[in-house]
Amino acid sequence: MSRDYEPASTSAEYKPARRSAEYKPSSASAEPSVSELMTRLSEQTSQLVRGELKLAQKELQRTAKHAGLGAGLFGAAGILALYALAALITTAIAALALALPVGASALIVAVVLFIAAGVAALVGKKEVQQVSPTPERAVENVKRDIQQVKDAPRDGNQ
Repeated sequence: MSRDYEPASTSAEYKPARRSAEYKPSSASAEPSVSELMTRLSEQTSQLVRGELKLAQKELQRTAKHAGLGAGLFGAAGILALYALAALITTAIAALALALPVGASALIVAVVLFIAAGVAALVGKKEVQQVSPTPERAVENVKRDIQQVKDAPRDGNQ
């Protein structure tokens, strides 16, 4: 009636496993004894658990592979965006160089970039200052729980 399962090697689906040993009653009766049933249950449970663990391992390996590939592609996108930003800055300097000397154009673009960096740093500093190093809500909940336990009536003190 019950089947042993093991994970498929290439997919996340189950496939029936080959049975290592079919049931053979040790006595002349047609029904197995309780100890034989318990032994079979133990063997089948351990086979099922091993199969589930193998399946979980395969799924995690596949998931980690996809996550690693995705992280690498995000890194490549970030580097390409950085190069695009450098090209855009160079374009701004070249556009200003049409009306001003190249040195003045580069200086103006550099000053604008430093101002943008300063604004970003100030906003970042403000955000970091709002961070609390302790989980305030969790600490408050624990204090409340401790107080409730202290205030709870004791057995016999009601």
